[in-house]
Formats: sequence, structure tokens, C-alpha cells
Amino acid sequence: MPSNARATSLTRRGILAAGGALGLGAVLAACGDGDKKDAGAASASAKSGSWEFKDDRGQTVKTKATPKNIVAFTGTAAALKDFGVEVAGVFGPTYVEDPKTKAKKPDVQAGDLDITKVKVIGNVWGEFNIEEYLKLQPEVLITDMWEKDALWYVPEEQKDKILKIAPSVALWAAGKSMPSVLQRHADLAASLGADVNSEQVKKDKARFEAAAERLRKVAQGKKDIKVLIGSGAPATFYVSTPVRPTDTLFFQELGVNLVTPEKLDPSGWFELLSWENVDKYKADVILLDNRTGTLQPEQLKAKPTWAALPAVKAGQVFPRVTEPVYSYAKCAPLLEDLATALENAKKVS
Repeated sequence: MPSNARATSLTRRGILAAGGALGLGAVLAACGDGDKKDAGAASASAKSGSWEFKDDRGQTVKTKATPKNIVAFTGTAAALKDFGVEVAGVFGPTYVEDPKTKAKKPDVQAGDLDITKVKVIGNVWGEFNIEEYLKLQPEVLITDMWEKDALWYVPEEQKDKILKIAPSVALWAAGKSMPSVLQRHADLAASLGADVNSEQVKKDKARFEAAAERLRKVAQGKKDIKVLIGSGAPATFYVSTPVRPTDTLFFQELGVNLVTPEKLDPSGWFELLSWENVDKYKADVILLDNRTGTLQPEQLKAKPTWAALPAVKAGQVFPRVTEPVYSYAKCAPLLEDLATALENAKKVS
């Protein structure tokens, strides 16, 4: 069952999904020579002493030296780690605690972060310990942005106090396709001193591009397979629109046939269906929100209308990483897994 914090997050920001219309060549061109020059310039700036970075709000952040004490949203911190940048503290879903043993294991959004070595100043929606934040002596705060100027997991009621402590950087996690968002994270990492042209990063990027090409080819042969993007809550099933966040935007650009809901909520992110009407849209494959706090397949077995869906009966429900870790290493598997799912999918609706 979703926590109250996560439920609030869902209703305020929406279940995250998107779409688009660019060709693969144009999209991957965003990761081309021009961006390599930008990353190189950012890396050179990091080595020169003073530091500056223009974020996706259009704000240029400047500090006297390249920040070392970095505090970031968990998913952003995980992405920076893959590019070679470590952070001191994180906020956002970082660990899941066993109710019996109290043992902590990494949340799905923590990536390869060592949750025992970073200071967690907030683990759920609305939680941000300013006192612990101050103790870290942060030089910069970094987070995602799903809506213009809204800093992801920075509580609105505490924002003014938080932003007075250290400068902030926000990178888009919606409205732009995955390759361009990945490049922006690489640019930021480079500015912070990471070698984004390392052999490992090159290998990860090549894997991502190969996975994108594979998914494009698979989608061409599976145009009749309808894919629905959904998320489960106790009283509601959210059907996301394929017009906003980065992952499904890219999936659609690559040719995946995504279900488009008809009646979006006021935020424009999704349509809310009662469980009695969960069969409103025909789908052969369901990509189900895998975030902590949303209902997973084992829990959904208790919903008779869910169990009756053709995709569910056919075993064609797959996890969707709704808030990706924006590194090539973490995004390549998302494309590979979807390609595999489509390759094996049958028409059932």
C-alpha cells in the first residue's frame, strides 16, 4: 500500500509518462559532437578553480571552487555516481526498511549508491531535515525538475530556507527525450570534474545507443502490440499519457505503440480509472510503475478486475522504471528489457 507521502506525490505531480515525434537519428544527434564540446568545456571549467553551470531553469550557478560537498535527489545522485561524481547526502526514496528486522535495503531509485555511506536527510515525500543538511556544509543542491521551477522532493513549505543555504541546480526529467536528458546529466558531471569520456562511460553510451536501435527495429515489427503505461493505488489505477516524461517519450519516438488516455486529470499527466473501469483501454502489454509505494503485481492479485485483464492473464505485465536514473548504464537496460518484452509479446486484446 502506498505511503501517504508517496500518495501525495502521485496526486501532486502525476504518474510520470510521455511521448514525442522525433526520429532516432535526430534524437541521438543530441548526444553528438556539439555536446562533447560542451562536456569538454565543462570539465575544463571544473579544473580551473571557479565553477559555474547553467541549469535547465536557465539559471547560472557560480561558486568560487568546484563543489565537493554535494547534496542531491537520490536518483540524480545515483546518475552522478555512474558518471564518476560522489555526493555527501541525498533526499528522496533511498532505502526500504523491513518492518520486522528494521534492516534497510536500497530503494529502486538508489541505483549503485552505497546507502550506508551517504547521509539520508529525507527518505519520503515531504521529508527534508534542514539541520542535517546544514551539518553537511553543502556547496550545491542538485535535483530533478518535472514541472518548471519545481524542485523535485524539495518540500515547498521549506524551500525558501533550503535554498538560502546553498545554490541549487535543477535538470529536466520531463518534456524532453531521454538522450538529451542523459546528455545534460553528463554535462553536469563533467562540470563537477568527472571524466565523461572514460572508457566505461563510452562503453555504457554505446550500449544505450545499441539498445535504442534494437528497440526501434523490434517496434517496427510489433506495431499491432498496444502498450499501456500504468500505476496502481488502492482505489485508483492511473493510465499515463505518452506525451511528457523522458522514457515513454523516447519509446514513442522509437515506434512503440503506446495507449493514449482520453480524459486527463487537470495536471495533464494521467487519467484516473476506478478499479471497476480498469479495462477501459485495450492493451497487450502493461508497463507497471515499479516505485516503492505503488501496488505491485503480487498485491494487485486481490483486484479481480486487474486479474481479468488480457495482458495480466497472458503474463505480459512488466515493471516500468518510472523515475529513471539518468546515466547510460542505467537507461540502456530499460530499452533492452522493453525490446525483449515486445519480442515475446502476443496480441491478446
